Amino acid sequence: MCLAIPGRLVEVGEQDAVVDLDGVRRKVSTILLAERPAPGDWVVVHVGFAITRLDAAEAETTLALLREAMREHDAGRP
Repeated sequence: MCLAIPGRLVEVGEQDAVVDLDGVRRKVSTILLAERPAPGDWVVVHVGFAITRLDAAEAETTLALLREAMREHDAGRP
């Protein structure tokens, strides 16, 4: 199973960017985006690629849901 997650761009290069994925920073490719992104933009990241932009409210909602799912998953562990 694959998962795409929202991240906020902190640095943008010609064809790549550094994205903050809920506190973890990773370098991702931006070649799949229709328009050149800017620092502060929110994007959906999948297997090392920023695949689309999204607004901040949608990103925060998605991150909150992912955090809750992880808490529930961790609570069920022995």
